[in-house]
Amino acid sequence: MSRNNFFLCVLLLRFLKSSYCYRPNVLFLIVDDLKPALGCYGDSQAYTPNIDKIASKSFIFTQTFAQQALCAPSRNSFLTSRRPDTLHLYDFYSYWRDVAGNFTTIPQYFKERGYHSYSIGKVFHPGISSNFTDDQPYSWSQTPFHPTTIKFKDAKVCINQDGTRSANLICPVIIEYQPMATLPDIESKNEAIKFLHKRKRIVTNPPYFLAVGFHKPHIPFKFPEHFLDLHPLSNISLPVNRMIPPSLPTIAWNPWIDIRTRDDMKKLKIPFPYGPMNDEITKQIIQAYYASVSYVDELIGKVLREVDLDNTIVVLTGDHGWSLGEHGEFSKFSNFEEATRVPLIIHVPRLSTRKIIINVLVELVDLFPTLVDLTAISESLPLCPSTKRYNTCTEGRSLMRLMIDALRKPQNHNRKSAIFTQYPRPGLYPTLDPNSDEPRLKNIKIMGYSIKTKRYRYCEWVKFNSTNFSIKWNEVYARELYDHLIDPKEDLNLADRPQFSDLIKKLKRKLIKGWRKA
Repeated sequence: MSRNNFFLCVLLLRFLKSSYCYRPNVLFLIVDDLKPALGCYGDSQAYTPNIDKIASKSFIFTQTFAQQALCAPSRNSFLTSRRPDTLHLYDFYSYWRDVAGNFTTIPQYFKERGYHSYSIGKVFHPGISSNFTDDQPYSWSQTPFHPTTIKFKDAKVCINQDGTRSANLICPVIIEYQPMATLPDIESKNEAIKFLHKRKRIVTNPPYFLAVGFHKPHIPFKFPEHFLDLHPLSNISLPVNRMIPPSLPTIAWNPWIDIRTRDDMKKLKIPFPYGPMNDEITKQIIQAYYASVSYVDELIGKVLREVDLDNTIVVLTGDHGWSLGEHGEFSKFSNFEEATRVPLIIHVPRLSTRKIIINVLVELVDLFPTLVDLTAISESLPLCPSTKRYNTCTEGRSLMRLMIDALRKPQNHNRKSAIFTQYPRPGLYPTLDPNSDEPRLKNIKIMGYSIKTKRYRYCEWVKFNSTNFSIKWNEVYARELYDHLIDPKEDLNLADRPQFSDLIKKLKRKLIKGWRKA
């Protein structure tokens, strides 16, 4: 055992008073488009008893952020512990092993150290971004499972009031009347339970790394209709900041194109690009989002009932957040906190015997080194160097020490002074062609780099060359500065006020220096 891992085991032994130097199973739950819309995060509109139950014996990180608010770039980022600028992936249309480097993934690392790794549902983003194989054979011990009914994701199966069927945004369903009489996430739940049952029957099995990716609450909001009963419209609250901030740069606006393309939204003929969305429809969207989360919560509860929590580390997170009318926006595709902040819940057997809340800045790239340290399957991951390209290293920081500190008197060391997010744009204004919400690499001309400290979030939209991935920090198209002490909802952009010029210079220097200095 390495000196570092011996030190970790000594720490754990000291606080657990039991042996922890063994190989626990790992259950990695990824919920698509999940913001912290959970009861355990204090959201009064949420109904998530099963997630809240596991959270009651877990570490809850309240300030966790994705590196880019888009599915494929975010998943590639946290599964490799590399940031989008290292992967050169900002869209869905390339595979990091081909274009950036043969970077090791979390499941690959565990597989190579004797774990049985298995992917169920949406873990990597399907398609070319994971080589049409979910990064098989590198990452998984067996062929990844995808639910058969995912092919009906955008089919016209939503029943309208007149009995016709459409491809709607809001789509509560009767399961028996759906194709194959089921839904994708139900299939994934069943496969996860099948896998866990099979593992129980064979005592000599190696430990497992099981990743289960649930598709909801990603649009369309397709869920069993009875989940609407948990969220009556009369209980739905509209966001107080549902108007476009007057000081918001045009480049920062995402016109929620994916929402507009759904059949029920098309009928509303909402003006492009700024809307606005009708308040009653906004309430229905919020209701459908929370109903989708409650639906996934029930499925997660059924999976967790089959898990030996005394021998399994459980991680639950989302790939990014989702706007529900805040700033007049919906979906993701931005650097706003609503789009980038995610829940992060980590249950560690014998370590988290109660709810432990950690209110410090962390990032999804921190997951890989954290899991390595928690399982002690090897030496701690080295920090990626700035010059050489190592296949196995991290651009995050292990949360292990924070977790141990949280069990005792919290310490001030080992904390990040800032976290970093980014989002690309094809131009200064919202456009349908090219799609300014989801631009392809060849169309990206501007990158919005955002730094969040304990108090501020500062963003610069700068010239970006998508051919050689160069950044021109001296060519700035727009700036955003939000003071979360007085403006936690990010409604007042202070970037143009002269009294903040010194602060902006300081934050810009910190932004350019990047994550290594934070």
